[in-house]
Amino acid sequence: MGPPREASRVLLVEDDPRLAELVSTYLSGRGFEVEIAADGASARAMLARAGFHRGYAVVLLDAMLPDADGFDLCREFRTESATLPIVMITARGEETDRIVGLELGADDYLPKPFNPRELLARMKSLLRRTEAVASSAASMASEALGSAETRTFGRLEIDRARREVRLGGTPRRLTGHQFDLLAALAERAGRVVTRDQLMHAVRDTPLEAFDRSIDVHISRIRAAIEDDPKKPKRIQTIRGAGYLFASTQD
Repeated sequence: MGPPREASRVLLVEDDPRLAELVSTYLSGRGFEVEIAADGASARAMLARAGFHRGYAVVLLDAMLPDADGFDLCREFRTESATLPIVMITARGEETDRIVGLELGADDYLPKPFNPRELLARMKSLLRRTEAVASSAASMASEALGSAETRTFGRLEIDRARREVRLGGTPRRLTGHQFDLLAALAERAGRVVTRDQLMHAVRDTPLEAFDRSIDVHISRIRAAIEDDPKKPKRIQTIRGAGYLFASTQD
């Protein structure tokens, strides 16, 4: 997992100086240390200096920058770190853009214009998950044996201590949010889990009406752990109900 991140340090990647100042002032007044990057090159340099795995608690990433496409940056940052919390902020509020952002590894997506209070709420939710994961990992590491924290389903291993998923012994890449979703499903193996129950389990917040982000993340998880993602056997969709994680797997 790497060293812990600085709990209140935020990187805001935004080229609109008025919006950047507004968001920075609002978050600074609520205990966050906000650093602003006005373009993609600056964001890359700041993340590299700080360390992708520990420098910032959250990255707020605009999708439209003068020198880069925010979606490409999201993919790049996710390649550097599977657990870096990323919230995309963009004026392009179409559902397809939201889905693309999530598919590329964003943990959340907020269209402009937005209420700063909503941004703060989403950040706090993301930080609570991150802190809970760090606390859980530290507790696991202090135990004499960590093997009990690895659950095995046929060739699939879910290692909570290392936050690692292996298929046939080979690590499979998932974002932090996707790992949490998979772990939540595995804990309820053999039972149908609704989308609302999944959202509560990993975020402790209700699912917004027509929010299909869970489906996007499940699709990415299937791509990582299923032998044939188009014919999933490990995570099955129960039409009109939710998802079922198969308790018996090959």
